[in-house]
Amino acid sequence: MLYLVPTPIGNLKDITLRAIEVLQMVDVILCEDTRTSSKLLHHYNINKPLSPYHQHNEHKIASHIVDQLEAGKTMALITDAGTPGISDPAFLLVRECIKRNVKVESLPGATAFVPALVNSGIPTNRFVFEGFLPLKKGRQTLLKQLATEERTMIFYESPMRLVKTLEEFIQYFGALTLCSVTRELTKVFEENKRGTLQEVADYFKTKTVKGEIVIVVAGKE
Repeated sequence: MLYLVPTPIGNLKDITLRAIEVLQMVDVILCEDTRTSSKLLHHYNINKPLSPYHQHNEHKIASHIVDQLEAGKTMALITDAGTPGISDPAFLLVRECIKRNVKVESLPGATAFVPALVNSGIPTNRFVFEGFLPLKKGRQTLLKQLATEERTMIFYESPMRLVKTLEEFIQYFGALTLCSVTRELTKVFEENKRGTLQEVADYFKTKTVKGEIVIVVAGKE
């Protein structure tokens, strides 16, 4: 059995009782960074063997992990924050498990884009999640395609690229398009800035920005 276990995106209290129960009973916990995960596990007195599983080694070890699952081990996959598979490693391992008839169970829990979307004030009935845009190859092509998107669009971005990305959105989506930028979700300095793309871009040009960022942009009317 492989469990996909969401972990808090900031506040350590944002973990379910069931997630704690699963992490306490599995044989091994797969994690992106053992140092990051150790802080959470120590907080909840969970003492289990940790094994690295991240974007740099997932192609090499996914099959080996499934070998262990087939042999009877029970494992949980967690990421540094949020739900495995949402802009984080998980897909390759899940696909291999399904291919080899190993049971996979995904627990519900924290993920950054949902609270950012519902508190944005932008329509939530239809939306498309784009995650991180390509840094170079394919970026402009994708933005041209999204310029005609009628659904609400959700993106992840890093602090150092936020203003540049907002300026690109102005170019392709229009300066008056509504958007919301949410950063440091569930943490002490959580911030939600709403307005037109131009207003939000101007605001962040005057600030030193830190933390994980979610951008929600209204679709084309």
